Amino acid sequence: MKIKLTLFLFTLSLLLSPGAYADYKIENVSGNIYRFIDDRHRSVFAVTSEGIILTDPLNPKAALWLKQELHKRFDQPVRYIIYSHNHSDHIYGAEVFDDPEITVISHHLAQQDIIRTRTRTRIPDSTFSENMTIKLGDTEVELRYHGPNDGRGSISMLFKPEKVLFVVDWIVIGRMPWQRLWSYDIRGMINSTEEVLNLDFDHFVGGHADTGNKADVERYLTYLQQLENAVIDGIHKGLTLKEIQAQVDLPEYAHLPFYKQWLHLNVAGVYERLMEESGMSWRPDIP
Repeated sequence: MKIKLTLFLFTLSLLLSPGAYADYKIENVSGNIYRFIDDRHRSVFAVTSEGIILTDPLNPKAALWLKQELHKRFDQPVRYIIYSHNHSDHIYGAEVFDDPEITVISHHLAQQDIIRTRTRTRIPDSTFSENMTIKLGDTEVELRYHGPNDGRGSISMLFKPEKVLFVVDWIVIGRMPWQRLWSYDIRGMINSTEEVLNLDFDHFVGGHADTGNKADVERYLTYLQQLENAVIDGIHKGLTLKEIQAQVDLPEYAHLPFYKQWLHLNVAGVYERLMEESGMSWRPDIP
């Protein structure tokens, strides 16, 4: 028992040491909307006169730091936690916010997956299928499901009146999409991004990389469309994956971080989805 207690106290001391939180930041996005940064991951929260609306807690260590900072800086209770989708690198740590008055919200597919796979975080108390609006103080958050795009039950969150849009994983600003596009539904990402561009937002915050605006989201969509079209053209020409990777070049995006390292991986991800999910590998009209 003494050994276990010693290990627990040692671990706690590491978590609470200043150096352990070197990668954590809170930045103002607009008005009462803030971005929380944990190294490569991001979430947002709204501070209102009636409490705080928090999105993805990210992980237990980050959530512990955030809980302490929210109390010190704003002295308002967290009233809602909204999960962007089911992936553990974004929704772990909600158990740190153990107040029973906090309502945890997600899309019903995310809740289903959290329960089915025994994800170690708080199970959502409330779910929705198409859309849902959360109101607290002067802030409204419009939650929308746009169909498959990344993971299970991935949604957009529009904070009003500040016009801040928060989307995790399936829109990335200021960086190439993640490597081989694991877990992505490419066509679903395109469809979902087209839908959110019809929303009225001025600021964009993603679960990774940079903040931006509607024009940045439009440029991201154009990249996905050009990438998918280039791979489809290569498949129709009877080219192998390696030949398509050697042929595809999208120089207008060469300034993006990881362009040289990840473009061929992005091509591979789109190729695999088209050959498997779209059935292009067994179509008689393709060489």
